[in-house]
Amino acid sequence: MNLTSMFHKFYILTSLILGLIFLLLWETVTHSLSISALVLPSPSAIFFTLIKGLSNGFFWPHVLQTLSEVFFGLVFGSILGLGGGVFLGEMNILRKLLMPYVVMTQIIPKLALAPLFIVWFGFGSWPCIVMTTLICFFPMLETTLTAIDNVDTQKMKLFQVLGAGRMQILFNLKVASGLPFIFAGFRVSVVLSLVGAVVSEFIGASKGLGALIIVGQGSMDTPMIFASIALITVMGLAIYTLVNVMESYFLRNYPLKLRQ
Repeated sequence: MNLTSMFHKFYILTSLILGLIFLLLWETVTHSLSISALVLPSPSAIFFTLIKGLSNGFFWPHVLQTLSEVFFGLVFGSILGLGGGVFLGEMNILRKLLMPYVVMTQIIPKLALAPLFIVWFGFGSWPCIVMTTLICFFPMLETTLTAIDNVDTQKMKLFQVLGAGRMQILFNLKVASGLPFIFAGFRVSVVLSLVGAVVSEFIGASKGLGALIIVGQGSMDTPMIFASIALITVMGLAIYTLVNVMESYFLRNYPLKLRQ
């Protein structure tokens, strides 16, 4: 076991210990001050609500609904952002013409568009997917443009001297060397996708963890609200970790294969 691996495990263990200390303090404060569960439930109350809801199947349809919205919104937004970034990065004139309008669409608060999405797409999943797509689109677009703009000029000249075509330069050099930027945008999109899906479920959705939070608010079921937030957090961490694993794999293999 090398020193780097030991330090990595140490940091993970320390982080877990800090989390446990925080939960213990939370549990102690709620019991010692006799804080009502309507105001701030204890971690144990949240845990029992979570386990009960998962065991009797109450949470699962809402988890799957939110996951599906996150998945499709993330896929659509990432494809559009990546494709748009590559296209505008290669078409400098169109980039100068269209980027101000792209930025304008991002300035508009997405929550303000939610009622319009319900009118246009009806109730259900589609307004949430569209909202998530729009939120995930811009980070991917911006980081892809950054990746293409920051290509090494010396490597560019070398590719040109070797007779590489425009598409070869684009994918074998610009995209391959820009993968760290692109994955950085993808990681941001992962986090924002959950925000977009859950927030859009606050308006007009009958299923999903966001809708469940609104139901918990209406019924004053604070433990259920916290349990829903815990599920959202776990989902986000799981997806984020998966993206990190994907990034490590692609950064190890993809550029090397392109250059063989």
